[in-house]
Amino acid sequence: MMTENIKVGVSSCLLGNTVRYDGGHKRDRYITDTLSQYFQFVPVCPEVDSGMTVPREAMRLVGEIESPRLLTIRSGIDHTERMEDFCRRKIEELKKEDLCGFIFKSDSPSSGLYRVKVYTPSGMNSVRKGKGLFARAVAETFPLLPLEEEGRLHDAVLRENFIERVFSYRRWKDFLLEGPDYKKLIRFHTRQKLLLLAHSPRHYALLGKLVAGGKGLPPGELLSRYEEGFLEGLKSFATVKKNANVLHHLMGYFKTHLTRDEKAELLEVIKGYSGSLAPLTVPLTLVNHYVRKYDVAYLKGQVYLHPHPAELMLRNHV
Repeated sequence: MMTENIKVGVSSCLLGNTVRYDGGHKRDRYITDTLSQYFQFVPVCPEVDSGMTVPREAMRLVGEIESPRLLTIRSGIDHTERMEDFCRRKIEELKKEDLCGFIFKSDSPSSGLYRVKVYTPSGMNSVRKGKGLFARAVAETFPLLPLEEEGRLHDAVLRENFIERVFSYRRWKDFLLEGPDYKKLIRFHTRQKLLLLAHSPRHYALLGKLVAGGKGLPPGELLSRYEEGFLEGLKSFATVKKNANVLHHLMGYFKTHLTRDEKAELLEVIKGYSGSLAPLTVPLTLVNHYVRKYDVAYLKGQVYLHPHPAELMLRNHV
């Protein structure tokens, strides 16, 4: 799997850069030691990149949840316009970076993506319902871009979903670079079918209908609608129940090949996975063995069986 061109934006402090207000950093070793082997990071520190110093006075969001001001905590200096100007400039730069995802620093008034504190003007009370100003700008400008916070990447389910979406977005972008036509879209969709089924049976059905009737649509509209449905569908989590459904679906392609003992063994490991007794890698290892053994051409092309490098161990959690 080619990973050299997978660009992912990241809050600069998470890479160990000393850009925090106190002169420190928030290095995340999963990002720097593991994900850096597969992604090319594009670091951004909204505060420093907008001209603020290190160290600097700490800031927080104040006011309305949907349109808060960015104020220094002690002196009350308003940096909202400065940050908004930076966001406009940086967004234009990021449009040229061909990003496949973005990892933000949690709780940051500029980069926090979820549940950032927004204070009342008195500063006495706060609610965790805000977004950092830069994170909000990125989310609004790139609605289909996979976005996540570093803290949430330590949750196995959230980590798997985010990274799988990043690789999927890169596959889609590579498809667009090939000069796509209707036949190529059919081939692309065919390879993604089981992956989509594992994430969202509804999008699996909707995109199947879209592609089947795609000849009647202008090419640009067809591709745009497919891209939106494909990336939206992958936002849904691939649950144990949905994965088990896909595994049983996979068995159908072996019905003329498997011996009675092989079929019983596969059913047993699927049952173990469904009962949370084994990770998804256990039944998938056996499925991949049978794909090679019986040379099942259709399954060889299914992205679901190899959606990301095995070394990331994303399917090893129970």
